[in-house]
Amino acid sequence: MPRATLITGAAGFAGSHLVDLLTDSRASPVAPVVGWYRPGGTAPAPSASAVKWEAVDLLDRSAVLEAIARLRPAIVYHCAGEAHVGQAWESTEATFAINVRGTHHLVDALCRAGAEVRMLVPGSALVYQPAREALTEDDPLIPTSPYGVSKLAQELLGRHTSTPAVQIVIARAFNHFGPRQDSTFSTSGFARQIAEIEAGLKPPEIAVGNLDARRDLTDVRDTVRAYRAIAERGRSGRAYNVCSGHAVAIRDVLDMLIARAGVPIRVHVDSRRFRPNDVPLLLGDPSRLRNELQWAPTIPVEQTVDDILKYWRGEVR
Repeated sequence: MPRATLITGAAGFAGSHLVDLLTDSRASPVAPVVGWYRPGGTAPAPSASAVKWEAVDLLDRSAVLEAIARLRPAIVYHCAGEAHVGQAWESTEATFAINVRGTHHLVDALCRAGAEVRMLVPGSALVYQPAREALTEDDPLIPTSPYGVSKLAQELLGRHTSTPAVQIVIARAFNHFGPRQDSTFSTSGFARQIAEIEAGLKPPEIAVGNLDARRDLTDVRDTVRAYRAIAERGRSGRAYNVCSGHAVAIRDVLDMLIARAGVPIRVHVDSRRFRPNDVPLLLGDPSRLRNELQWAPTIPVEQTVDDILKYWRGEVR
């Protein structure tokens, strides 16, 4: 039997879509998939029977050491972590604990297990210094938020630990969105409010933050395809931007959603929803990923918007 593939944070947003990708019966045969989730956290979907689920706390060093020594995975997708940029300003300690110390526990356990393994660290575009043009992997790494600092620390930890036996590859993901994303993120939050308005659960008004920001948006299902390509074929110690190369204004995404709503909706700008140090443009250059690993996004923004709204209509019902 081939050694297992491990996904940490497998019950989360990107992790759950990665589970779908790696267990898709239409895809090529894959190794057994083990999904870790936070004890006491979101329970895994019962339908995900192709996955062996384990509750492992990444902040419990002994638990991580024991689980890795028993499992000895061939590939690790490290999707667990605090992912909300805005909330990191209020919960900096927790953000650094899971993103940095949790990663250290995992990497240390892999090194101690003594088996050859490839590990994907899903980094973030927020490790870069803000710029007015598309960012490449060689641009300065000067994050401007606690979340960005935690992701850079996570990335550097992995990069400096990478060895011929424990090979670390890095995916610097730009904004990815899609069904199942928490409603504290902008597009998902808009869609949830629209679904609640359509169901008569709230007045016909959406509260929004900064609509002028422009973001490089990629469907999460394209993002996890990139993760698989990087994990399997990326160069050890090398970072890859995961992005579309096109920026979309948040206002335009909201307009797409409102155009699909079944009722008239007003928009209310709420200053409490603005983030400190929110950069006006976050745009990536995907050339390295495209040229080296032949990846390109395939799902248009319009389809993602449709799928997010469909998801929240189902959740509200």
